[in-house]
Amino acid sequence: MSKLSFAVIAVAVAFSGGASAQSSDPRGACKADYDKFCAGIAPGGGIVACLNGKRDKLSATCKTALDSRKKK
Repeated sequence: MSKLSFAVIAVAVAFSGGASAQSSDPRGACKADYDKFCAGIAPGGGIVACLNGKRDKLSATCKTALDSRKKK
C-alpha cells in the first residue's frame, strides 16, 4: 500500500466512527492530558487516579471518557 493510500484511509477513519470511539476510550481521549499532567506515571501506576486528581484541568473529552469508564 502506498503512503498516500494509507494517509487517505487514516483521514477517512478519523472523520468517521473512529473519532467517536476515541472519545469513550480514556487511552485515546486523555492522551494529551496524560502527556501534560501525568507523564511520569507508568501504566498500572495510578494514571486514572492522577487524571482524576487533575480533573479541573482536563479537556472535556477526557472528562467524558473518564465518566463513561466509571459507569462500566
